[in-house]
Amino acid sequence: MVPPTTTQTLTPGPASGSFGMLRVLGVPIRLHFTFIVLLAFLLVTGLGGRSSIGYILYVSGLALSVLLHELGHSWVSRQYGIRTIEIVMFPIGGVSRLARRAKPGEELWIALAGPAVNLVLAVILYFVATTRTPILNLSGIDRATDDNLATQLFIGNLALAGFNLLPAFPMDGGRILRAVLAGFKPETEATKIAALAGRMLAISLALYALLSGQYLLVFAAFFVYLGAAQEAAAALGRSLTAGIPVRAAVLTGYHPLTHDSTIRDAVNLTLSTSQHDFPVMHGPQVVGLLSHQGLLRALASEGADAYIGCAVERDFVTLPADADLAEALPIMARATTCAFVMENDHLVGLLTTQNLSEFLMLRRVGLDAVDVR
Repeated sequence: MVPPTTTQTLTPGPASGSFGMLRVLGVPIRLHFTFIVLLAFLLVTGLGGRSSIGYILYVSGLALSVLLHELGHSWVSRQYGIRTIEIVMFPIGGVSRLARRAKPGEELWIALAGPAVNLVLAVILYFVATTRTPILNLSGIDRATDDNLATQLFIGNLALAGFNLLPAFPMDGGRILRAVLAGFKPETEATKIAALAGRMLAISLALYALLSGQYLLVFAAFFVYLGAAQEAAAALGRSLTAGIPVRAAVLTGYHPLTHDSTIRDAVNLTLSTSQHDFPVMHGPQVVGLLSHQGLLRALASEGADAYIGCAVERDFVTLPADADLAEALPIMARATTCAFVMENDHLVGLLTTQNLSEFLMLRRVGLDAVDVR
């Protein structure tokens, strides 16, 4: 009997380092571990060893404001028929991962939706804060209390909207800038400009933080720089792969294993070839994946003469051979092993991160030198 398998096709998995899943309006919400670390740090340093319900409510309110900001992106993207895979909460804000890339016109309105939510919240909080007096009371604004909670959150939402509207990646303003520039420039060039602005902003923020002694801002500057660099790299990858089928980058000279192969068989293939991950076959059907990590674990725990069935992964990624390679990039960026490339339900090759990196390098060095079958 062939063991059941689970495959994933062109759907990125959860962001690495994130955990938990709360669904809001059908969208999975996950927390990155760095968000939890920052939240704990803010609570510990802000409380200063004494209980403060006002401060806890303030930090929680800001986190909720960030979440509503991301749900605003998700709601507008849904109007364009773009599904939100998940929302991941990071230290400098949330990230809405969409099932497909938005077109420039779509991206403009999706990006504007997040800051718009914060501005609406700021208006509501302003009226709440001025219920007793028409003038906003800014006394004692440097410390959150039960009395000035609405004022604090009003200022916090204005800051969130303003920061996100800065015209630099990875903020929403950077996406707005790219969408506008894409109207008269190639998307790759528009992305480079917005990403460069993001890196310059991160460097300026880090210098200001060091000179002013506000070292927590260095943490934020690092994430801004990292986000800008990742967006630039992703744009370059898309420009090198757009319109090219997945089959152009596959490893076709692979060695499969059968379900009755042993760990020793897999070790011998690993040593005699450059292959690290192996498809496990039952006749013409793929039934699993033996990854390099799984092989090492099984070798240490079960021994070389054990059958590979103890280490085979039934949950593996498959990609259609004629799919656009640009659509496979985000999946491979999060893949821990490789993807099986299928055509008419038959395995035609493996797409590994190493092979994909070499393909991109060759495309970048000489576009005409690479066969794009």
